[in-house]
Amino acid sequence: MRASVITQGILALCAGIAIFSVQDLILKRLSGDYPLHQAMVLRSLTALPFHLAIVWWFDGRLSTITTPGWWKMLARGLLNFTAYTAYYLGLAALPIATTVALFFTAPLFITLSTALFFREKVPFASGLAVVLGFTGVLLIVRPGASGLGWTALLPILGALGYALSMVVARPMGRTESAAAMAFWGNSCFLICALALSAVFGSGTMVETADPSLAFLTRGWIMPPLRDLALMVSCGVIAAVGLTLLTHAYRIAPSAAIAPFEYSFMFWGLLWGWKFWGDLPDALAWVGIAVIIAAGIYVIRQPAPETAAPPVPGGDPA
Repeated sequence: MRASVITQGILALCAGIAIFSVQDLILKRLSGDYPLHQAMVLRSLTALPFHLAIVWWFDGRLSTITTPGWWKMLARGLLNFTAYTAYYLGLAALPIATTVALFFTAPLFITLSTALFFREKVPFASGLAVVLGFTGVLLIVRPGASGLGWTALLPILGALGYALSMVVARPMGRTESAAAMAFWGNSCFLICALALSAVFGSGTMVETADPSLAFLTRGWIMPPLRDLALMVSCGVIAAVGLTLLTHAYRIAPSAAIAPFEYSFMFWGLLWGWKFWGDLPDALAWVGIAVIIAAGIYVIRQPAPETAAPPVPGGDPA
């Protein structure tokens, strides 16, 4: 593998991560005024034609989305929908950097999941890294002290859901293309967001006391043109970012480029500081560093045959 190809993969991945970070910034900005399901519907509708183009580009035909396994891809999309809904609801109440750091426990959950469901042996050092990673979580959350409250569980729940979706992706990937899985993931987002809109869209069940619950239960609101453009732009961001990440993993070994997924932390810290004045305290900094170190160690280990790509991608597909 030429070094230039690895460099291209790293650059494509970092560019995709940077683009995806803007989606988090937009959704956190909108979370105080609009419901998550409204933003999801508009985002998924906008992304739909882009995903079809991605299928055509990478697979050379559209028939890969109509294989007999389409329902499995849709079911996997439900796992991702649950994962990222929890993540976005946590984002409404927590600083971006904290939310991202807690979500990056996903590689640790993937290690545990492959051991549990596929009986893969986890080396002692990897097991120790998992334990240390969750110790980092405790340093950030600090339950029972001046901690973050129940909303800190949301990105962790999101990480668990994402890990499970990645674990089932590897065996599924033997018969289905990555672009087709992304298409059905986006389709599931659209279906589920419409279902949430049917339940909460009227606004009669709104809960405003908690930022996360308000982001879930608020009714649809007619946005001004600027906010509508922000919601729609999330679909473009998702499509472009996913294309860059897919390209990165197609041309370069995952072990060489996967650690650069953690560049997401830089953007989370930057956006949180610039727009909300949020910076972690000393213990949270230590916790973030421990999670990153543990995650990088885990994803640098040789991946078991049944395991999925060991890092969170920027997109729910």
